[in-house]
Amino acid sequence: MSEITYVRGDATVPLGKGVKVIAHVCNDIGGWGKGFVLALSRRWPEPEKAYRAWHRDRAHNDFGLGAAQFVQVEQYVWVANLVGQRGIRTGSKGVPVRYEAIDTALGRLADKAVELGASVHMPRIGCGLAGGRWSRVEPLVTERLVTRGTAVTGYDHGD
Repeated sequence: MSEITYVRGDATVPLGKGVKVIAHVCNDIGGWGKGFVLALSRRWPEPEKAYRAWHRDRAHNDFGLGAAQFVQVEQYVWVANLVGQRGIRTGSKGVPVRYEAIDTALGRLADKAVELGASVHMPRIGCGLAGGRWSRVEPLVTERLVTRGTAVTGYDHGD
């Protein structure tokens, strides 16, 4: 595999056979309630519960920018909560996306994907509410995942 495969569809219904990890970007303040996470929560309660518990217990764990949490939701499906945005609002410091944090979290995702022998499925992470640009995120996904031999499918929602 040498590049990301793009499809139109729902990333919460990942295509293909074998173990699959659905990756998305979360904020670093414990907020879960807008964007792609709503689609995840409609399908499985576990990723939100795990993320909220992870944030609540952050004084005793690795929660923070660049961290990654893996939640198994079906026998062959996992969700990767990747902390890649600072807060939830655009302000004086710009948009919430933090490319360095996404890069670090993608490295952790790559290790997990190799461990599971999994493909990775994602919307254009960091580019919705986080305010990022895919032209900055795509090379990180390619470098961290594709170059390690992990199959990656990007999903564009809509008709």
